[in-house]
Amino acid sequence: MDPSPTLASNTGRQQSDERGTGGIFSRELRGSTVGILLGIGVVAFESLGVATVLPTIATELGGMGSYGWGLAALMLANIIGTVVAGASIDRRGPLRTVIAGSIIFAAGCALAGAAASWELFIAARALQGLGVGAVMAYAYSVVVLAYPRRLHAVMFACLSSAWTIPSLLGPVLAGLLTAWLDWRVVFWALSPAMLLLLPLILPTVKGLARSPQVKVAGTASAAKMGRTTLYAVMLVAGAAVLLAGLELPSVALAAAAVILGTGAAVVALRHLTPAGTFKAARGAPAGIVIRFLLCAVYFGSEAFLPLGLMGIHGWPVTLAGAGLAAGALAWSAGSFLQARLDSRHPGRRHQAVTTGIAILVAGELLMGIAVSLPAMWGGWAVVGWAIGGVGMGIAFNAATSATMAASNPERTGSISASLQLSQTLATALIAGIGGAVIAGVGAGTTGFLTIFSITALLGIVGLLLGRRIQPSPAT
Repeated sequence: MDPSPTLASNTGRQQSDERGTGGIFSRELRGSTVGILLGIGVVAFESLGVATVLPTIATELGGMGSYGWGLAALMLANIIGTVVAGASIDRRGPLRTVIAGSIIFAAGCALAGAAASWELFIAARALQGLGVGAVMAYAYSVVVLAYPRRLHAVMFACLSSAWTIPSLLGPVLAGLLTAWLDWRVVFWALSPAMLLLLPLILPTVKGLARSPQVKVAGTASAAKMGRTTLYAVMLVAGAAVLLAGLELPSVALAAAAVILGTGAAVVALRHLTPAGTFKAARGAPAGIVIRFLLCAVYFGSEAFLPLGLMGIHGWPVTLAGAGLAAGALAWSAGSFLQARLDSRHPGRRHQAVTTGIAILVAGELLMGIAVSLPAMWGGWAVVGWAIGGVGMGIAFNAATSATMAASNPERTGSISASLQLSQTLATALIAGIGGAVIAGVGAGTTGFLTIFSITALLGIVGLLLGRRIQPSPAT
């Protein structure tokens, strides 16, 4: 869901820009800034680090038949965690969410590291997902409530940058820890790390809890948040039933589960996304659909890159992690390039979207073919993924900017929420579908070609829709 949920009243948002003259590392804000940025860093390390060692975990715990659930469980729980955390912050302030989210994430990591079976590991991943949702929610919330408005843009940029170094180092470090020690050490290292950050954040959050600027949402707002939470749970349940149905041996039961799950998810999405989203209407609705497709291609493919490099090409876990790091570095380069281009030609974002998607699909195709065919050098997969990362950086930034620019200012929060929802849902669905493919045909050439063909086709759909992100002249 939305990483920056609507949380306080307008009074809470309209903090004085004149309160102090320091920056985000001033004496008053230094602790919370360091704590929040490191907290996001822990989440980022967990994201790509675990993706690198997941093939090892699934092999050891006998989970290759439901491999996709290693990621899907976390992403689906993330949706609920974000919605519930956002609602709690709106009604009670961020204190409880900061404490509960940190404890839940730490507990999930500890349980994942101790899991003796794949089923227990999946349950622990879901618990982690609830914690990740809460951490992301409170990170942006505390910035809005505790920092002067003049520092919001700087802090939000830092929050985005907090993913960069962990994205580069996370796969490599996780691979080294797994090779030298054990994959469980990755989780056990993350568990206390999040809890150790609480003393840095809590002083600021306790002050917010006592601040008159934090107002409890009214009855109408509480009812609306309750409905939103209900539909989010319905969406997650529908998606989970759909993905579980894909792995059922009975065709009749599988068809029934897929139809039931899809129906529930569609009904929920109609209430959680703006009108016109299902038609990819010009402007923001098309932008939400494009975010879904972009993330399905990139994160859906990324989820199976280490598995292919290790299983088909026999790469050690450390080298497989380097493949993910190459994509993350290339994404950063693409984002920087797009920022430069956007400053010169802001009216050409729709062109940047289609160009970026084309580069992403080209890189994904090279990566997919290289991963799937044992006769090809596995290094071509890393090269392809780096190319795809550049395209993702260009398209993702351009699409986000174009979508927000096409939005009504009064609906900025809901559009932001829909973008985050589409990203999380896309990652969960493609991971689950890919896992079902692996379970059905095996982790060989046929399985990987099928998965990467699906993500490539979704990229082509995004390419066809790319120009719709530009509103019609009438709007």
